[in-house]
Amino acid sequence: MDMDLKGSAICRSPTRWWSKETVAVVTGANKGIGFALVRRLAELGLTVVLTSRDVGKGKAAVESLDGQGLRVAFCHLDVAEPSSIVTFAAWLKRRFGGLDILINNAAVSFNEIDTNSVEHAETVIRTNFYGPKMLIESLLPLFRRSTATTSRILNISSQLGLLNKVRNPALKELLQDEEILTVATVERMVSQFLHHVKMGTWREEGWPTVWTDYSVSKLALNAYSRLLAKQQEGRGLSVNCFCPGFTRTSMTRGRGSRSPEEAAEVGVKLALLPPHQLPTGNFFKWCTPSLYSKL
Repeated sequence: MDMDLKGSAICRSPTRWWSKETVAVVTGANKGIGFALVRRLAELGLTVVLTSRDVGKGKAAVESLDGQGLRVAFCHLDVAEPSSIVTFAAWLKRRFGGLDILINNAAVSFNEIDTNSVEHAETVIRTNFYGPKMLIESLLPLFRRSTATTSRILNISSQLGLLNKVRNPALKELLQDEEILTVATVERMVSQFLHHVKMGTWREEGWPTVWTDYSVSKLALNAYSRLLAKQQEGRGLSVNCFCPGFTRTSMTRGRGSRSPEEAAEVGVKLALLPPHQLPTGNFFKWCTPSLYSKL
């Protein structure tokens, strides 16, 4: 379900259900929205794990927060590398015994705002879709599920990955039919896209026209999130997606209508919704932070 949060009360006045023992993992967190998410979660008193594929930049980010009186843990993680995910999962289990919140923020795009190239399509798909998918599947046994708190996954996604961006009628119909949609189907869709890129036929095949490879990666992530939410329903784990909108980050070359801190404020509110308000299988669009009371 797509949910436009603008004007919604869903993030207002949450009940403080978390504690210092609540472990939250944020990927791609050495800068931008990821860094802002870590800082806000740490301010609210959770135990936060900042991950980054660049060890030097990750440690520098942790030191920056330490200088602000915020203590967070750091671990190297490259979501595009299966071996890195395995190493991270083992470290997380050894260090904390498990986790309660996973925010998949790590993503890449090689396009400028007004350009559209699929030259790096394989890297984009591997990082933005297969990365979160592999990480989630590796960490599923480590989520500390409880009906009193409910573990949660929040995938940072994009409206560019919504079905209305798909011009191929057959593909759109397939993705809309949740009775026949499977993870294998989503992976075949991604493989088909990469094949069309290789053959140079992706334009006429009806793929999204704006930031094509990035859009397809988020299209796949959104579909996978819906399937995972359905699979995990009633098992103490919610799965949702959040589009922060046009935010000033390195991906947008500093252009955008809001700051990473504004995007993170809303993202954290969604990640920390009280269990009785916590939905699953939803796609949340951008909302105005000022509409909500402080956590």
